[in-house]
Amino acid sequence: MKTLYTNMDIHFTIENIAVHALNIIFERFTRTIPSHSHGDGCYEIHYISSGYGKLNAAGVYYDIEPGTLYVTGPHIEHAQTPIASDPMQEYCVYLKTDSNVRFGEGDSVMGTFLSKPFWFGRDTQGIQGLMNQLFEELEHCYIGYQHQVRLLLSQLLIYVVRNYGHHRISRSSFTRSNLSDSKFVIIEEYFLYEYAALSLDSLADRLKVSPRQAQRFLARYYGKTFQEKKAEARMSAAAILLMDRERTITAVAEELGYASSEHFSAAFRQFYGMSPREYRKAAQSGNV
Repeated sequence: MKTLYTNMDIHFTIENIAVHALNIIFERFTRTIPSHSHGDGCYEIHYISSGYGKLNAAGVYYDIEPGTLYVTGPHIEHAQTPIASDPMQEYCVYLKTDSNVRFGEGDSVMGTFLSKPFWFGRDTQGIQGLMNQLFEELEHCYIGYQHQVRLLLSQLLIYVVRNYGHHRISRSSFTRSNLSDSKFVIIEEYFLYEYAALSLDSLADRLKVSPRQAQRFLARYYGKTFQEKKAEARMSAAAILLMDRERTITAVAEELGYASSEHFSAAFRQFYGMSPREYRKAAQSGNV
C-alpha cells in the first residue's frame, strides 16, 4: 500500500529560506529499505502512524513504534526494516533547501531544523492529524488546496522543531504595528465600546493627533464625519438595546449617554425615521 505525490512544484518559504517539497509519501512497508543517504540540503521527515520496525542510522539501531518521528538529513546513512508480524506504516516528506544556507540554531525555526542532520524521538505535537489533513488536501484538491498544502508543510517544520526543543520558549516576538495601522483598531473599538461618552477630543487624544487631523482621518478612510460616526454608533447600540422589553426608553437613553429621553427620541427619529417606541413595536412584529 503506497500513496505517492511527486513531480509537484510545491515551494514555500520560512524565514526567507526557500523549501521545495519533492516527495510526499504514505507507505506500508513489507520490505527492507536498504542503506542510503541524501545529498546537500535534502531532508526526509518520517512519521510512523502504526506498526513496528528497526532503523539503522549512521550505524546505530533504533526501535520504531507508533508515534515515532525521525529526520534524516544530508549524508546520514540510514536503512529501515519492518517487523514482519506488524509492519510499520510511514508518512514521509522529502524536502530540499538551499544547500548554501549556514547558520546556527539560535531562536530560528529553520536554523534549528537545518542544524540537526539527524533526530529521532516520539512526536509530542500532533503530527498524525497534520499528515491526515495534508493527504486529504492533496487527494481532493479543494479550492485553495495549493495554499493549504504550503501552510501545512510550514506547520510540519514548526512541529518538528518543537519536538527538538521540548517546548522551548521563543525569544523573538511580533514587531509592534505602526501607528497608522493601529489607528483603525483604535477608532473602531472606540466607537464600538464607548458610544455613551464619545467626543472628538477624546478620540484625537487616543490617536495622538489633533482633533482636525482625527476628522480628516475619518473622512479619508470612512467617508464620514465624527458626528456621523457618533450617531451611527449610538443608533446601532440603541436598536439592540430596544430589543430588551425590560428596558424603558428612558433607561436606554441614559445608557447611551443622552441627557434626556426626549433628546434620545429626537435623535432616533432623525436616524431611523420613527420613534424608539415605534421601532420596538415594528421589530417585535418582524417588520424591521
